[in-house]
Amino acid sequence: MPTDLWRFAEHYYQRPGVEAACLQLQASGADVCLLICGVWLGRRGVACSAVRIEQLKAIAQPWQHQVVERLRQLRQDWRGAAQGDETLAALREQVKRLELEAEREQLHRLAILSQAWPIGAAQDLQSWLEAFSPTTTEADRDALQQLRVAALQP
Repeated sequence: MPTDLWRFAEHYYQRPGVEAACLQLQASGADVCLLICGVWLGRRGVACSAVRIEQLKAIAQPWQHQVVERLRQLRQDWRGAAQGDETLAALREQVKRLELEAEREQLHRLAILSQAWPIGAAQDLQSWLEAFSPTTTEADRDALQQLRVAALQP
């Protein structure tokens, strides 16, 4: 597994079931970047604590709400209209690339915040995942389990 958070995210997201699980949890209000960061921290053996969770949320939430979610909403709003309009479809693809770049920046900020946290100190994958997951429905719990299983694969 890559040690760089962005590369880890790219690699992890490609694992079977991860994309669907992330989209399920995102639909329930989870920040996928925080979830993936939690998996990354858990795999690296970084101890989970309330202080660290709050620090990560303090970095992630403003960026997620002010940048990522707005780009995502615009992209989703244009989905239907872009099917019949090539120009709008091209603009929608540009927005999609911007959304991905905004997520990359969010992960970069999270990685910077956590870079000094000791690795190999704990086995807190479950705690990290629970900290960033809404798990309000059975589908959410199943999605969280899928992320856990995928994270434990070599």
